Amino acid sequence: METILSMPPLLCAPTSQMDPLLHRSPSYHTVQLMDAPIYLDHNATTPVDPRVFEMMRPYFCEVYGNAASRSHAFGHEAAKAVAAAREQVAALIGAAPAEIVFTSGATESNNLAIKGAAENYAKKGRHIITQATEHKAVLDPCKKLQLSGYDVTILGVDSTGRIRLDELAAAIRPDTILVSIMYANNETGTLQPIREIGHICQERGIPFHSDATQAVGHLPVNVDNDAIDMLSLSAHKLYGPKGVGSLFLRRRGKRAVVCAQLDGGGHERGFRSGTLNVPGIVGLGEACRLAQMAMQDEMARMQSLRDRLDQGILARNRYVSINGSTDNRLPHTSNLSFAYAEGESIMLAMPEVAVSSGSACTSANLEPSYVLAAMGLNAAHAHSSIRFGIGRFNTEQQIDYVVERLTANLTRLREMSPLYEMAMEGINPDTVQWPRDKHHD
Repeated sequence: METILSMPPLLCAPTSQMDPLLHRSPSYHTVQLMDAPIYLDHNATTPVDPRVFEMMRPYFCEVYGNAASRSHAFGHEAAKAVAAAREQVAALIGAAPAEIVFTSGATESNNLAIKGAAENYAKKGRHIITQATEHKAVLDPCKKLQLSGYDVTILGVDSTGRIRLDELAAAIRPDTILVSIMYANNETGTLQPIREIGHICQERGIPFHSDATQAVGHLPVNVDNDAIDMLSLSAHKLYGPKGVGSLFLRRRGKRAVVCAQLDGGGHERGFRSGTLNVPGIVGLGEACRLAQMAMQDEMARMQSLRDRLDQGILARNRYVSINGSTDNRLPHTSNLSFAYAEGESIMLAMPEVAVSSGSACTSANLEPSYVLAAMGLNAAHAHSSIRFGIGRFNTEQQIDYVVERLTANLTRLREMSPLYEMAMEGINPDTVQWPRDKHHD
C-alpha cells in the first residue's frame, strides 16, 4: 500500500456537495481509509473549510484593492469586506467590532498584548503573572521582558494542568500590571477557570489577557461574561487560513490600552501598522461565522468522537492514561500516555495517521513536553504521550480505524519491551532496585 502524504482530495470538494451544518460530504464515509491519511492533528492547524476558501477567492484576483485606499471603488470594496469580517469575529466572542485588531496570527496578538501592555503600564509597575503551561508565544515574550527588568511570576499547575485560584490571588501585587492565562491548553486541551480568573483580575483592577487560540470556534467564548480585557485568536485553528488572526482590546468600560509594536502607517487605529491581508481577514470572518452557526452541534459531535477514541483505546489496552483534566477540556482534544512504549515509535508505526507528540511549535524538540512536566509527569510518561486533535471532517469510521491500528502497533512495540513484560508479571519496574554499574561509582 502506498502512503499518500497529502490531504484527501475530498476535503476540497465543492461546497454544493457538503452538508450545510457539519460540512460533511455524503460520499466521505465511502473513502477507503487505507488509501488516504487520517488527519487528527487539528490542534496544530485545521484545513481551510471549502466555504471559507470560496468566500476568500474573489479577494485575490477580482476585489484586490488596498483596504486603506479610500479614493476608488477597489479600496472601498476591500474596506467593506474587512468591516464585515470585523463584525463576524466580534460576534463570535461577544465583543464590539471596534474592539477587534487584525494581526498575522495569535503569536503576534500575544506579543502585542503582553509587550504592548508592559510598555503602556510601565509607570504603574513592572510585574506580570502567567502560568507554566502557556504556549511559547506567551512564555517567550514574558522572558524577553524579564531581560528588560520586568518581574514575571510563573504560576504552577495541578496534576490536571489547571492553576490554583488562591495562588493567583496571592501573587497579585500593587505593581502587577498584567495577568496572562490561556483559555485552553494546546497539548492537553485542559480548560483554565477563565471566568474566575477574570473576576479576580477585575476586582483587583488588573488587565487580563487570554490566549484563546485553541478555544475560539470550538466552545462558547464571551469576553464580557469571562471578564477578559484582551484575547488572542488565530484563523487557522478554526478552519480559516494561516497567517491571520486578531487581538480583542476592550474599549467598553475600563479600556485595555497597549503600545503598538509595529510602526509605519497607523493601520488598525494605530495599534498594528501594515497593509491589511484582505483575503485572509475575509477568511477569518467567514470561519468565525460558520463556527458560531454550528457551535452546539459541532461541540456535541466532536465530544462524541473524542469519547469514542478514548473509550476504544482504554478498553483495548492496559497502562494507558489520559493527561489533563477529563472534566474541563476541549471537546475535540485528547492527550494519552502509553506506558512502556515511546509516543514517537507509535506514530512512526502508523504513518497514515497524522497525530502529534505535543505542540507543533516544539515537536522537533527531543526534550519531554514542558507542559506535561509542569503537571508532574516524569520524562518516561511524557515521552509516551500522543495528542489527538479531532476535527470537522473526521468520521466514526476513521476513529475506529485509528483505535485498531494503534492497538495493533502498541501491542507489537510492547512485546519488545522487557519493562512491559515485568509489568505483566505484576512487577512495578519503578520499584525495582537495579544493580549499579561499578564503572560509574
